[in-house]
Parts: sequence; structure tokens; C-alpha cells
Amino acid sequence: MNEILSSFIKAFQLIVSLDRNLLEIIFLSLYVSGVAIVIASISGIVCAYVLSFREFPIKGAFVNILNTFMGLPPVVVGLFLYLMLSRRGPLGFMGLLYTPSAMIIAQTVLAFPIIAAMSYSSITSVRPNIRLASLGLGATEVQASIAVVKDARYGIISSVMAGLGRVMAEVGAVLIVGGNIAGYTRVMTTTIALEYDKGNFALAIALGIILLLISLGINSAMYLFQRRIYR
Repeated sequence: MNEILSSFIKAFQLIVSLDRNLLEIIFLSLYVSGVAIVIASISGIVCAYVLSFREFPIKGAFVNILNTFMGLPPVVVGLFLYLMLSRRGPLGFMGLLYTPSAMIIAQTVLAFPIIAAMSYSSITSVRPNIRLASLGLGATEVQASIAVVKDARYGIISSVMAGLGRVMAEVGAVLIVGGNIAGYTRVMTTTIALEYDKGNFALAIALGIILLLISLGINSAMYLFQRRIYR
């Protein structure tokens, strides 16, 4: 009991004193997840827009694939990217394995189907009369489509929040492609797993508290958006 209490006290001391090692890990985590979510959001929303307003033969199959990939196991994504980025892989010449760039790619792959599928669902659930009314008032097809997207903006934002929550808590994929290298590819989730194995509970608890606060912020934002949608 005293050991647990001591670990929590040391963890709070690390947070309050703004420990340099702690801050480096946090900033790297925010950088990797931030860049990944921006790329996944742009590509995912564009994909949802195309699926919502364009018809093509394999559209139904593509939507089913997106819905399936929402539950992609991170370790499977990590293994696939490792095989692609390793020296013997087709993309090995790029030298991306065990770099933050590889971690960004892994998190982008995990977030993209969530954002694309949820955004598509939000756009298609918007009342059809919005588009028809826009066209009836003289709007072009593009302007009518933009009006529908604007009406679905809260659902789209919620999809981005869900994607961010997925990548911030991810361990398996970034551990495989990043290598958990100290001072270079070590992020919050992989550090927690490592420090737990080493028995250094103070740093693990400190990062766990920070990660919980970030998750609380994401979930609170989603809750506020959902309340606004219901209103």
C-alpha cells in the first residue's frame, strides 16, 4: 500500500515539476496523433463526400469495407506496415521503419476508416429535402452538396473526435513500426507498457493520468457536440 501511494506521489511530482522526459513523451504523442488525425480527417471527409454524392459500381462494397475496417486490430495494421516498410519490403527504400513518420502512417490507417464511415453515415442521414430545396432555390450541384455537408457538420466533427480517441490510446501498431526508441519514437502508451514491465510505476502513472485527462477532454467534447445535435 505504501509503495502504491509513493508511486502516485512521485507521479504527481513529475507532472507538477514539468519533468523534461515526461514533456518530451507527451509532445511526441501529441505531434504524431495530431498529424495523423489531420491527414485522416481530410482524406476521410473527402472520401465520405465522394461516396455520398457520386455513384459508381463498387460503391456498396467500398462502404462495407470501410465499416469493417473501423474495427481493425492495431497489431494487424502494425504487422502489415512492418512488412511493407522493412528493408525487404516494397517500401523499404524509404527508410521509414522505426521513425515517427511510420507511427503517423499507422495511426492514419487506423483513424481513416472511422472518420470516413462515420462522416458518410452523417451526410447520408441528413434530410434529402435540404439538397432538393437548395437546388430549387437555384443552387448548383456543388453548392447543394456543400449545404448538406454543413448540416451534417456535427456528425463529421464527432467522427474526427472518435478517430482522435482511437489513435491517442493506440499501442500495438506504433510499438511495432516505431520500435519504442527512447527520445525518438517513445510515446505515452508505449512508455506506460515499458515502464510497467520495468517496475517504474511513477512515470507510468504520470503518463496514465495525462492520457486519461486527454481522453476525458475528447469525450467531453463529443458529449457537448451530441447535445447540440439533439437540440
